[in-house]
Amino acid sequence: MAAETITVAVIDDHPVVIAGIRAWYRTAEPPIEVVAGGPDLGVAVIGPGASADVVVLDLQLSSGPPAYHDLKQLVAAQRQVIVYTMREDSEAALTCLDIGAATFLTKAEGEKHLVAATHAAADGRPYTPPALAGAFGADSASNRPALAPRELDVLIEWFQSESKSMVAEKLGLSVRTVNSYLDRVRIKYANVGRPAATKANLVARAIQDGLVSLDDL
Repeated sequence: MAAETITVAVIDDHPVVIAGIRAWYRTAEPPIEVVAGGPDLGVAVIGPGASADVVVLDLQLSSGPPAYHDLKQLVAAQRQVIVYTMREDSEAALTCLDIGAATFLTKAEGEKHLVAATHAAADGRPYTPPALAGAFGADSASNRPALAPRELDVLIEWFQSESKSMVAEKLGLSVRTVNSYLDRVRIKYANVGRPAATKANLVARAIQDGLVSLDDL
């Protein structure tokens, strides 16, 4: 059976960028289709873009400030958002991850990483391109939650497993207990002002805090 097509809404104020993304996606496998594109948030909340699997957001639209407000609205609506931007500074990357973006890509990273990040976002999997890995390495924030050893065991095992039931089997726990440990970790991150609502967010936090490396994932 043919793979189901992943749908994307692209928010970018440069038509040539949208056209380029369409062209890159056209040959992707599994297939990806841009169902809406335009210069503002409306393309992702009205019409076909409202139900797109993934939103690709340019952080710097026109001459205005970074589109963090748009990103917050999309995350609040539980959308999977890839920030795709000319900005390359670590502060912007980490801010986007803190808000809840699925990942952060610079436009210099090109087709390979955008397609891979889109497949990952549609599946709810984390994706760490080179620029984001560099941002993690430069992060020196001190607001690290104190995780208990068992919480850390469950967290790392979950990153390396396809399901919570697999984690439960490997660690000799019930799925309910696995969920309880993961909920505690999320609460601890929320309490230090670094919420992590999704698996991708938790992976980002763990890499930022040196709990895991990219080689572990």
